[in-house]
Amino acid sequence: MEDWRKDKILDVAMDLFRQKGYSATSMQDIAEACGMAKASIYKLFASKEELFTEVFVLCHQVLLAKAAELDRSGALLGLSPKEMLVRKIEFQLYYTLENHIFMMDLKELPLTGNELFVAAWKRKKSALLNWMKDLMLDKYGEPIEPYIWDVVTVFRGILIEYMRFALQKVISLPMADLAAFIVDRMDAVVGDLIRMRPRPVIDDAIARFNYLNPSDEQRRHGTAREFLREMESRILGMTLPEAVRREMAEVVGLIRKELELEQPNATLLRVLIVYFEAIPELKSDIRQLKLLLS
Repeated sequence: MEDWRKDKILDVAMDLFRQKGYSATSMQDIAEACGMAKASIYKLFASKEELFTEVFVLCHQVLLAKAAELDRSGALLGLSPKEMLVRKIEFQLYYTLENHIFMMDLKELPLTGNELFVAAWKRKKSALLNWMKDLMLDKYGEPIEPYIWDVVTVFRGILIEYMRFALQKVISLPMADLAAFIVDRMDAVVGDLIRMRPRPVIDDAIARFNYLNPSDEQRRHGTAREFLREMESRILGMTLPEAVRREMAEVVGLIRKELELEQPNATLLRVLIVYFEAIPELKSDIRQLKLLLS
């Protein structure tokens, strides 16, 4: 009986949050729509924040469950990998637009300080990231494995931006055609990656960083050290006297060594970086290095 009551509350709350938004929906509204006393709602959910969090989790569970069902039905229909991907993107476009309060508008909600919700949000981001990884691997296979997170990053960027325009109701293209358009663009990106074979930019560790899981100082210093190794290689390839190149490489080494310390000396780093500011060829490198260390 209690499970049935909880399921009814979640279904009704999901509909009301969709229609009215988070702030305009009260627990009293939900209780009246359920035909229950407000006290009965509070017996199962301690607060509106807790109820919204459970609805949020349910919404994403339904998304992934329906996506899995599309896989099964697509296999029975004998769809090609491209047709499967178009179908799943069309589904995600519709589902996201119909549930945008749970999918895209989260930064606007007064819940970003709620630990329960933030924990659920982090799990959701991780699950969706893995789902998108599987989408790309299912379509493009083994050749993209070295670039999988670059492919996912490009795909997410394209998908999110087109969804934002669709949410503003300024795209008249049918969602099925928009999904096909996105897949065609991804085909071009992936084809270029496989043909040109550039060095991957995003790896598994980098892909997990976001505004909910920001990088720490240790990680940023590690990135700066990697950047300095690249900078040293560029310096050694410059058309300058060997003694000058050696001296410049030595200064890069000193900066890198300082960044390996638990508490690098900020004043010393600034002094060492100033050494390079008079070298036009390294203007862009020094600008990026300062940003990495800021």
